This record gives sequence, structure tokens and C-alpha cells, in this order.
Amino acid sequence: MAIRRIKAFFEFEAAGGIVLALAAIAAMIIANSPLNIWYEGFIHAPVAIQIGEFAIAKDAHHWINDGLMAVFFFLVGLELKREVLIGELSNVKQIILPAGAALGGMIMPAIVYLLFNYNEPEFWKGWAIPAATDIAFALGILSLLGNRVPNSLKVFLVSIAIFDDIGAILIIALFYTSELSLESLAVAGLCLPFLYVLNRRNVTNITPYLLIGLIMWIAVLKSGIHATLAGVVLALFIPMFDRTDPEHSPLEELEHDLHNTVAFGILPIFAFANSGISLEGAGFAELFHSVPLGIAAGLFIGKQLGVMIMCWLIFKLGISTMPKGMDYKQIYGAALLCGVGFTMSLFIGGLAFAGDTTMFDERLGIIMGSIVSGIAGYIMLKMSLKDNASGTSVDLTRPH
Repeated sequence: MAIRRIKAFFEFEAAGGIVLALAAIAAMIIANSPLNIWYEGFIHAPVAIQIGEFAIAKDAHHWINDGLMAVFFFLVGLELKREVLIGELSNVKQIILPAGAALGGMIMPAIVYLLFNYNEPEFWKGWAIPAATDIAFALGILSLLGNRVPNSLKVFLVSIAIFDDIGAILIIALFYTSELSLESLAVAGLCLPFLYVLNRRNVTNITPYLLIGLIMWIAVLKSGIHATLAGVVLALFIPMFDRTDPEHSPLEELEHDLHNTVAFGILPIFAFANSGISLEGAGFAELFHSVPLGIAAGLFIGKQLGVMIMCWLIFKLGISTMPKGMDYKQIYGAALLCGVGFTMSLFIGGLAFAGDTTMFDERLGIIMGSIVSGIAGYIMLKMSLKDNASGTSVDLTRPH
């Protein structure tokens, strides 16, 4: 009976978001308890891999953020490729609305953040932190509403998150890259022709891709570009179709195999390692510093403004129509859920500030903004879906 219940939980759509939240809560509790010394010891434990004179020596925190998260970005890359080839992004007409909403949802939060920090140029580098959306949390919250949620709303939210991920990947590559090592970049570049040949020759065994991908990850790690981007690039070469067996998709098979590992292993470990915010000695100035406040406001205010303004413009200009089964209330609820930044926001926050200041902790703003956005989005969608169920809503099949 217990095993059956555990299996049922992990099959629950919101399970990934719940485990992620529990990991973050556990880190917060431990970081503010006598166990904090053990937590800090775990985070900063040195871990080294050495073969002859070649060595990679980092603490556990960096291995999690640069290593384990490369697997997460690899999965993101697989999902992006699948969506472009056979999914929601394969139809140009279907991508206009979520693409525009995602663009607005990245630009407006950055503007809100910069307004809070306009007179502090040294803090401008955190502008991209509130531009991200955590799809695991957002969909987890959405799934709590049950089967009342129209499929078009799920597709809309997932599509926004996909474009949001593309934006985050580009932002990391363009704006959060340190000094480049041309030699390491050359090694990473040499891996690409080999991956291309494997793909063109219909090699469906994943092992050679992963071996070359590992070499590319090491080279990118040494190059100055963030190593997680190697995961995205590797994913683009994994074959979508097996030309000798049309029923077999190496990409979808690998995506399925990685999903639980990422959702219930890698992301909770990342959340645990990055959410341990110690409030010891924190006063009014630290809690209400312009950086965490700007991040929280960007996630809660900027996200909903950006998504709603862009959707309204797209409808007004006649570029796209309201998805069937949805109305403005539901779009607003989805816009609020987009303010749940968490995983990607924590990731970008670590790149932007990397613990180089004691004046504030940007993670406070991420957690505050994500919690408020998640609660507000849940309440808004629950109310709108209740209205629809009672027959008081507008005609959802009619374009607005």
C-alpha cells in the first residue's frame, strides 16, 4: 500500500514542483538552525577530478551549478528541439502569441528591476534575474486546479516557458560570460563536426553523443562561457527520428529517461544548494535593499504587465486570436504564474552576483516574488475557472 502511494505521488503532475519546494524549504530551515555549519560544509566541500596534470577542482556548489545543471539544460534542449520539430512550436501561427507574451515577460521585469536600481550602476548586472520563469513550479501550481484547467491554457503556459528558456539561454551566453579562452573554445568547436557526423549517419546509440558531449562540457567549462550551455548544444544533435525505424525516437526516449532524474533529483539538489538563506543578523536594510525588492517587483509586477500588455497588443492588432477555451482572466492568471522564477532566477542570480556582496541577498527577492506570484496566480485561476464552471464567463470559443 505504501509503495503504491509513493508511486502515485511521483506520477502526480505537481510532484516535481512539490519536491522542489520541499528542498528549498528544508535549505531555509537548516540555514537558520544550528545545522547551518553542516550545510555550509556541504556547499563548500572541495571536489576535484584529476588525470595527470589535468584537473578540475571546484567546491560542491559549483559542481552542482556547472555540472548537474548542465544535465537540466540538456533536457531543456531536448524539449525545445522536440517542440520545434513536432510540437507546439512547429506551427508558426501557434507560436506568435506565446512568443510575444514571453518577450514582454522578459523585457518588463528587467525594466522594473532597473527602475528600483537606476542610481546604483553596480547592481544593474542583476537585470535578468526576474526575467525567468520556472516551468516546473508554474505547471505544478496549475495542476493543483485539476481537470478544470483547459488544455489550451496548459499549452499557452508551456509555450511561454519554452520561449522564456530560449531567452534565458541567450542571456546567459551573451551577458554572463567571463573572459574567454580561445583554446578551450576551439576544442569545444571541434566537437561539433563529430556530433554532426553522428547525427547525419543516423547513429541512434546515445553513448558516443554523451562521450563527445562530456569533452565539449569540459572545454566550455574552461572557456569562460557557462558550462551548462554545452548541454543545450549537445541536445540539438540528438536524432529526433531513427531513419531505420520510424516508430523509434532516440530524442523522446532520452527525454523520457531523464525527466524523473531531473525533476526529482537534479532540480531539488540545486534548490537545496542555492536556497539556504541565513537571516542571522539581517536587518531592515538587508531585507528591503533595492536589489531583492527590484527582483520581487520584477517577478510579480513586471511579469504580469509584460505578458498582459503584449497579449493585448497582439489581439488588438489582429496578429493572433484568443486560444479556444480561454479568456482574459485565465491569461492574467497564467501571467501571474509566469512570475514564479525560482530555479532559473536563482541560477542567473548566482551568475550575476556570485556572492560578491554582503549588502543584500538576491535570493530573498526571488523567493518573495515567486511565492507572491504563485499564490496570486493560483487564486486568480481558481476564481476564473469557477466562474467558467458556473456558466458566468464569456463565450470562450469566440475570438476577442
